[in-house]
Amino acid sequence: MDGTARLIVIPLREQVYHYLKGELNRGALAPGGYLDLNAIAAELGTSRTPLREALLQLASEGFVSILPRRGVVVNALTLEEIRHIYEIVGALEGAALLAASPRLTRARVARMKAFSLGMRRALKRDDFSGYYEKNLAFHDVFLDLCDNDRLVRAVRLLKERLYDFPRKKGYVKAWEEASVLEHDAIAGHLERGDFGAAADYLRDVHWSYAVQEKFIGEYYGSEEVGKSGSEEGRGRSAGGRKPKGRGHQ
Repeated sequence: MDGTARLIVIPLREQVYHYLKGELNRGALAPGGYLDLNAIAAELGTSRTPLREALLQLASEGFVSILPRRGVVVNALTLEEIRHIYEIVGALEGAALLAASPRLTRARVARMKAFSLGMRRALKRDDFSGYYEKNLAFHDVFLDLCDNDRLVRAVRLLKERLYDFPRKKGYVKAWEEASVLEHDAIAGHLERGDFGAAADYLRDVHWSYAVQEKFIGEYYGSEEVGKSGSEEGRGRSAGGRKPKGRGHQ
């Protein structure tokens, strides 16, 4: 080390990608809306190249579709896609838990129980942000121990698709209370060293679309899921602040 400070330069395509993800998260880019790529590029002060690269990544993750001769449309989240996501995440998280089981010590299981308790306390305060944070942290205990990085990345991207498209402000309290009980059941299996039962419960109950279908319909709203979006969202460019700095184009 020569003592010289080194700056980490984030490629511009990554800055644009995270910027667009933020706009999706806050609902500024409406499902069903076509993006005005010229307006977005001008607003961000960048060329079309990093924007195209960012959109290709978002398309590969299911957030947008690139339609030849028509443009880029923000994908609506349909009930069918939600069902498919539940099936995939249930299978992958079950596999991740089994892969992590040799490293799931009593102390780590105790952390999971503490996060579940934190979820319960947050619900009593009607603090959904706190609940959401503890919910993700519960699952991250075993996901962080899984050595299959591709599996873990797939799970986290699919959860973003479920929860952050856009991030809904309301919540179904009965569903969240049931989820806490399910977390307690998973932790109970782990405490007894029955990792197979924990993985089965995770897949067949916690991530079962059939088990959760009533709550899913109530949370997402059948009148909203799968709609093409309002005319107001069509042709809209991304608003807000520009990415900081300029990377390589």
